[in-house]
Amino acid sequence: MRLKFNSFIPFLVISSLLLIGCNLKKSTAEEKLASNPNIIFYLADDQDIYDYGCYGNEKVNTSGVDRLAKEGLLFTNAFTAQAICAPSRSQLFTGKYPLKNGCFANHTATRPTTKSVTTHLKNLGYDVILAGKNHVKPASVYQWDKEWHPVSTGDGPRPYIPLDSIENYIKTAKKPFCMFITSAYPHATYFNVENPDADDIKFLPFNEGKKEDPDYVKKKAGYYLSIEEDNTQLEKVLGYVDTYLGDNTLFIYSADHGVSGKFSVKDIGLKVPFVARWPKMIKAGTLSNQLIHFTDVLPTFIEIAGGEVPEDMDGNSIVPLLHGQDIQINDYVYGVRTNQNILFSEVFPSRMIRNDRYKYIRNFNSIEVVQNNLTSKPNIDFFIERGAQAHKNEPFEELYDVLNDPFEKKNLIDNTELQSIKEKLKNDLFDWMKAQGDFLDESVGNMPLLLAKSGKGFRLDEDTPKRQISDSIKNTLTVEDHTVVAHW
Repeated sequence: MRLKFNSFIPFLVISSLLLIGCNLKKSTAEEKLASNPNIIFYLADDQDIYDYGCYGNEKVNTSGVDRLAKEGLLFTNAFTAQAICAPSRSQLFTGKYPLKNGCFANHTATRPTTKSVTTHLKNLGYDVILAGKNHVKPASVYQWDKEWHPVSTGDGPRPYIPLDSIENYIKTAKKPFCMFITSAYPHATYFNVENPDADDIKFLPFNEGKKEDPDYVKKKAGYYLSIEEDNTQLEKVLGYVDTYLGDNTLFIYSADHGVSGKFSVKDIGLKVPFVARWPKMIKAGTLSNQLIHFTDVLPTFIEIAGGEVPEDMDGNSIVPLLHGQDIQINDYVYGVRTNQNILFSEVFPSRMIRNDRYKYIRNFNSIEVVQNNLTSKPNIDFFIERGAQAHKNEPFEELYDVLNDPFEKKNLIDNTELQSIKEKLKNDLFDWMKAQGDFLDESVGNMPLLLAKSGKGFRLDEDTPKRQISDSIKNTLTVEDHTVVAHW
């Protein structure tokens, strides 16, 4: 007997399977949202680590950051490799030092073959968002799921972070996300403060000689007010987080570099504030003195999101520190100085290596060695000599005991008892430079001229708003005169 086919039964089976599949998909998404933390990284612009209440400055209002420190973990030895905007940010987003990722001069781009946070975290199921100042390129490397630009309201000297977009996204998020909130504050231009009082400013060994300088006091007072304005933005963001998100959100606050040491490899430029709050994981009111670095940020996020950190990254995950373990993450942190392609564009490159106590710096075009760097080509040598003269007070080599001399006032390079330490640091620095593909090395007489061929920047042989070039030498450098041309 031939059986009749009941078309309704397959329909029920297929419908049930589809329903189960949808429920499984929904359940998986919900489970991922529940288990994978949201990540928010708030980055201030050009703010010294010494200008926060939680880092010892009682004269500036940073109540938002101070609150994060009370509720989370404060780091005392966090560093960027370059005290300048674009190179500093490129480290956060790639896990690689500027020389390796390609953005070692301001306004230049990351190498187009580099994978950034957008690729790594998207592959792990995250939305990756930039809210505020960008300053990195190319777009092919930084493919944000959402990008909201700063908002100009006319109320302050700088544009503001896009608070409405941030709030709307946070309260409606359907999947785990990593959001970089990049403020334009307190970066100059600052607020105008009438009749400022020097007693309202905290002075430290690097600026105490300027207490009687009215222009400096006025500028510093405006800077403090700009810090307070950024604090207001931060507190609003923290309000959104507390209102709409649970306790499984990692919130990190930092600044891209210090303004007082901008363009240098001194700690006042490279040491940054770094505070992390994650109620589900981090014990409140804790502190870490371990050396960490901006290149550690992306490896940390990848581990938190459940991925494996690529071997070609320079950074190391700091997840153990977030979990309360006091273990060494880095033997050293490194610093890069590229004075070309900035407003004061001069030929004066430097490299730095630092452990938890000692720091070695080499200034490759110091006045001490400039004669060895000359090429016999007058138009090139003019700029090499000019760069050395512009920094004539900076020696060829520097060695500091930063544990006992945090503001690097006493150069110990000739201390006979520290020669083995100097040699160890110097050799390890050159090993690192070689591994990074640095265009500098330990030889004397190698002084490259840099050219950002395809991007915005300030050429050596052109006027900038900060310095003038005489007509006789203006526009005399050709592409061929530049040793390193940044095509990317």
